[in-house]
Formats: sequence, structure tokens, C-alpha cells
Amino acid sequence: MDAKDWQQERERLEEVRNKLQSRIAELEPEVAGLHDQAADIRRRFWEEVTINTATDEDFEETFHTINQQSAVLAERERGHKLLTQQWKSMNRLLPSPYFGRIDYREEGTDFREQIYIGVSSFLDDDGLSFLIYDWRTPIASLYYDYSPGPASYDTPGGRIDGTMELKRQFQIQHGHIRNMFDASETIGDELLQQVLGKGADSQMKSIVATIQKEQNAIIRDDASRMLIVQGAAGSGKTSAALQRVAYLLYKHRQTIKADQIVLFSPNPMFASYVSTVLPELGEENMQQTTFQEYLDYWLGESLRPEDPFDQMEYVLTAQGTPGYEARLQGIAYKASDAYLQALQHYGAWLGQDGMRFKGIRLQNRELITAERMHAEFYGYDRSLPLHNRVVLLQEWLLKRLASLERKELGAAWVEEELNYLDADQYAEVFGVLHKDRELFDLAEHYTSVRERLNNKRREEEGDFDFAMKEEAMLRRSIVKERFRPLRKSVKRFLFVDLQAVYGQLFESEAAYRARTNGADVPTLWSEICRQTNEKMLGSELFYEDATPYLYVKELIEGVRTNTEIRHVFVDEGQDYSSFQYEYLKKLFPRARMTVLGDFGQAIYMQSTHLAASDSTLVRLYGEADTCLIRLVRSYRSTREIVEFTRAMLPGGEEIMPFDRRGPKPLLTRLDGREKRNARIIADIAALKAEGFESIAVITKSAAECRDAHAALRLHGGEDLQLITQETVEFERGAMVIPVYLAKGVEFDAVLVYEASDEAYGPENERKLLYTACTRAMHRLQLYATGEWSPFVQALPADLFEIAPY
Repeated sequence: MDAKDWQQERERLEEVRNKLQSRIAELEPEVAGLHDQAADIRRRFWEEVTINTATDEDFEETFHTINQQSAVLAERERGHKLLTQQWKSMNRLLPSPYFGRIDYREEGTDFREQIYIGVSSFLDDDGLSFLIYDWRTPIASLYYDYSPGPASYDTPGGRIDGTMELKRQFQIQHGHIRNMFDASETIGDELLQQVLGKGADSQMKSIVATIQKEQNAIIRDDASRMLIVQGAAGSGKTSAALQRVAYLLYKHRQTIKADQIVLFSPNPMFASYVSTVLPELGEENMQQTTFQEYLDYWLGESLRPEDPFDQMEYVLTAQGTPGYEARLQGIAYKASDAYLQALQHYGAWLGQDGMRFKGIRLQNRELITAERMHAEFYGYDRSLPLHNRVVLLQEWLLKRLASLERKELGAAWVEEELNYLDADQYAEVFGVLHKDRELFDLAEHYTSVRERLNNKRREEEGDFDFAMKEEAMLRRSIVKERFRPLRKSVKRFLFVDLQAVYGQLFESEAAYRARTNGADVPTLWSEICRQTNEKMLGSELFYEDATPYLYVKELIEGVRTNTEIRHVFVDEGQDYSSFQYEYLKKLFPRARMTVLGDFGQAIYMQSTHLAASDSTLVRLYGEADTCLIRLVRSYRSTREIVEFTRAMLPGGEEIMPFDRRGPKPLLTRLDGREKRNARIIADIAALKAEGFESIAVITKSAAECRDAHAALRLHGGEDLQLITQETVEFERGAMVIPVYLAKGVEFDAVLVYEASDEAYGPENERKLLYTACTRAMHRLQLYATGEWSPFVQALPADLFEIAPY
């Protein structure tokens, strides 16, 4: 690029920065002023309002005065928030106002518009001319989707055709142009090379300057109810999804707020890792949770669901123990479409027979028996849906409790409690505590309510009626207090014995088939039944049972929904079962869903094949409303690492490496664990000396992780962090982490702690090793104290280096 272009761009950058600085200086006193005004109004709110309710007119005037003050305060706070957002936006722009430029000539005109693109828009002093366009504007899509030549973009008013005559990319740091490229591709390799060549960070960064065409299609998809992104490891799935959230908040800012979008993360630590992306783009963070947190919430205190990581730990470490094969069969079956269909048939069977109820008890007496509920329930019209009849039974129970409550007023236990009410309880019944001190003090003089009533009868002859009314009031209060938890439990459907309803699926194979319309079962079904019932006896559920249990619960009680959520994002979507997707759709009926996943990293037994044409996800919303986008280029790792890792997977040749070079993966085989641990500590020190700040020693399981952490500390690794499922903050440094917690995260260097055939031997562990290796950006090193894993042995020898013995 010639000197003239450089000079022009420098001059324009300086001009834009000057205008930004001027506008920031103008806004600062306004922002401060509105903040002070709002604070002053809040502080003096009640000084400006005179409370007078003596007459209807006074009350109405007081009401309008409060409303007026509230409106003034709200207007000041809105103005302050708007100006603050503008001020923050300009401060974000100041160090690097834009990253791209396109020159565009609209069809039928001679005007060539220069369009500079940054993280937010900035208008010239006339309020009409854009000095910088927000990357989410329709015209900015040209930058991501086209090279110079014919180009078009969609607007609310229709499609605009024209010609892109220039596409230029910038690296601007601290107000200075460091690099500038004219590119013919979406994003020139020069810029992307420099961005990808940086070290890993403790938090994910925005990618707006390097969004690729296929990622832009994900970000701007506004038509699909179900968007499935099937992408290779390191292809930018999660990054694109977070930019998509920012795009949706920008485009639909009048109708969608950040708290109407929810992201299901793979683990609590991941939430910390991605927490800065949206604020960096000027948007509030969406809600973030894990599916496990939802299970805990909806199951309540009745049953404790197993954590998915505990399930994974069992699968990885319990080989050879009694019942292991049955548990694996159970995990696979309970996540399948076959089990889902079986439970649908089970719901139909429950409509005719088999509902289980809990009797309602008071004072060691059964007020309403389970048998009476059963008779009432099956007396309703059997053509009604199951949950509708449960609601009818609930209404009947509440009416029955109201009748029984009235009958209990004269019961002996009520008389007994009357005699032992203390002064505090007496005062509280009459609502005088802290209100009528004189009556409260009077109540304190008597040790029982009965004595007080007798005294009143003697003192107030002829007013015996008052004493009787007072006693009746006390009786009603006592009985009402005892019946309150009964009514509450009925309102929460606790009269249904859900554990028994779900548990009777596992009585026997014959019973299961009879209740599920002849459903087939795994070969070890009797052992699966035993394990499931034993777990439930301890008030626990296997992880694979948690969502099916909720499914049965909703068949009975009706579906609980959240209609406020408009978009649901599921990361690591291949690790969710059919049941879980069915549950999410029911839970968020108005939401569109974006699912991100890689079947190559499907390390859980309930994994869903996202790319299959007949997959659960396609069936949920139908083919017409479902869009599948495949990302096959991997950007995270060097070419050498991608070529090594993709060779582990059948069909891995589809994965395309980005051409960023680095050393080949290094394989180190040692005699004994002591030598291995010493070598790993030495290698970590060497990597740190090279400048790498994010280094992960990845183990197969949490048990191995704890052992490795303790062993490595003995060899000088005192600063190594131990990452567990309770870890919520992701920090830079050297750490030891199990592979299933490392999913979705990247590191400068990855050291696979043990890659022998003993560690990764069975076929179902191929994807575990693949997942561990794909976390590496710049360096990948594997260690073994025995024969290499068969997945390593099968690799071509030219894909790796062997360390000297």
C-alpha cells in the first residue's frame, strides 16, 4: 500500500479520534449532572411529597404527587442511562475506532460511499453522517460476506444491490494504525494470523474484527426457530453464538432484552470464561445457567439428581465393578427416543390405572386416604388429559380440606392448644403485636388464654358474648395454622406420589412392557431396575433418570413454562439427550433455539448426533423451521495440531486447518510415573520461559486429576491450580484439569497427562482423547508410561515428533 493511502488513513483516524474526544468531553458533565439530579431526587423524594389521606380529595392529590415525582425520577434515570451508554460506547471506540472499511457503489448511482466499521456507530456533528458503522448494521454485512465485486445486502426496505470497490482491514491500537491490508477474502489471512497467534486468555474475547462468512450466517440468522451449528473443535461456534446474542440485542432492541436470552453452559467455570464478551460489545450479559442447575431447581428437595460429571466419573473409573454394564445400558436407554416413546405410552396407561397418591395426615390421623383420592381421580371422565384430572382432584382436595378445617374447630387437640397459648401467641393471633401495646401488656399478665377468658367473664358480666367470640377467633387461628401446610402441599401437587409413579416402571420387565405398550428393554433390565430403585430409596436420582422423571412429573402436573425467554442457546449441544431437548422446548415455548456442538467431542453416553437429518432437533421444530450450518475450518490450533487431532476421528479429513504454523505435537514415553511427573514439571517451566501463560495438564478423570495434582506438586509444581467441578472462575496460569471440564476452553499449551493404552484404550474413549488434544492452541505434548493408546498408534508417523527417551 502506497504512502498516500497510509497518510490519508492516518489523517482520517486522527480526525475521528478528535471528534470522539470532543464528544466525550461534552458528555461527561451532562452524565455527571443527570446522575446528581437523579440522586438528589431520590434523596429528597419524600420531602417533596406531603402525605394527606384525610379526605378522598386529599388522598387523590397525594397519589398524583407521588406519581409525578416518580415520573420525574424515572425520566432523569432514563436520560442518565442513555447518556452513560453513549459515553461508554465512545470510550470503547477511542483506542481502536474501527477495524474495517469498504467502498460501496449502490446500483444506479455514481456515489461511492466509504463505510468504516467498528464495534458501535458514531455519527458526525450533523447527526446524519456515519463516521463509523456498527458491525451489526445491515450494510456492515458486506464486509463479512463479500470480496470486491458485485455485492448486496438486505435492509428492512428490501435488498440493495451494488458493487464493492474496496475492502480494507485495520489493526489500530492506542489510536495508531499498526497494520493495514487490502483484502480479496472475507478476512485476510494476514490479520487473522496475527489475531490467532496471540496467547490464550482467561476470558473469551469478541471476534467482530475477524468474523468469517460462515460465522456471519450464524450471527445474522433471523428466520430459523431451530439453528443447529455443527462445528469442528476450534471452529468458532461459541464465539459466533455470543456475537449472535449481541446482534439480536441490537436488531431487536425494542422487543428483546438481555434477560430474555438464556445460555446453557457446559459447566459453571465456562460462564466465567465467556462473561466479558457481551460487555466488551456494549451489551448486558444474558442469563447463564447449566442444565444441572435447572434440574436441581425443578426437582426441589424431594430428590437429589446426580451431577453429570459424577456420571461421567463413574463411566470412566468403575470398569469391572458389579453392575457396570447394566448401568451403561441404562444410561444409553434412558436417553433414547425409545424411552421417550415408552413414557408417552406410560402416561396413557396412567390415565386408566396406576396413579399413586399419598394420604393427607393431621395429628397422626389420616384425614383423606390415598384410596379415597384414587377413587375420586378415576371417577372423572377418562377422556380428559391426565394433568387436567389431577387439577380437578387438587380442587376437590382443597374443598375437602376447607370442610375438614371447619369440623376440627371443636376437636380436643384445639382445646388443649388453647390452654397453652402464651402471651406472644395470643397477641399475634389478634394482630396487635407492635400495634396495640396496651392489649399486649394485658395479655402478658395471664399464663393461659383460658384463665384470661374466665377473668373477662367475671369482670364483664353481661358481655359473655365477647369472650366466646374471642375463643372462636383463637380456635380458627390455631386450626388454620395447622391446615396451612396441608393446603400448601396440595397446591404443590405433593398428594401425588411421584417417586412411586416413576418407580413402578422398574418393578419387572413384564410390568414395564404392559405399562408402555410393549416397549423393548435392554438385556440387563432387571439389574437396571434394581439400581434405579436402590438409588431412589436414598432420595436420589441417577443423572439419566432426572429429565425422564421431570417428564413424567409434567405428564401428571402439566407443563411449567417460561414465556418470557425469547432465545435459548445450548453450548456443547451434543451432550444433551432427546429428553432434555423435549424438556427445554416445553419449558420455553416461545423461544427460538440455537444449538452448538461437535459430535467429535460427544463424550457422554446420551450424546445427540446434531447433524443427522432425522435427529431429535429437526423433529422438534420441523424441517422448515430448522437450519443446519456446518463449520469445518478449525482456527484455534496450528495446522500441525489440527492435522494430528483430525486423524484420530473417522471422517476427520473433513476438518480444514487454518494455515498457522507451529511445532508438531510431541510424544514423550517414559519408564514410570516418577519420571513422567518430573518431565512434565520441566516441560511446564520450559513453556513458561517461552512466554506461554495458559498451560493445562489434562487428565482423563477427576480422580486422576487429583492424583496428578498431588504428584506434580511433589515435583515442584506448587503453583499448579487444581480445577474441579466446583471451580467457578477461569484464570490464566498452569493448571491440572479433567478433560470433560476443559471442553469449550482453550490453552496456549496442553500436556496430556497419560495417553497410554491403559488410559485411552476402548473405542468409546477415542473422543475423550481427541477432545483433550483439541484444547491446544500452540503446543501439544502427550506422555505415556506404557504402550501408546491405539488412537495414537494408528496415526501416521509424520504427524508428530518423538521426544528423546
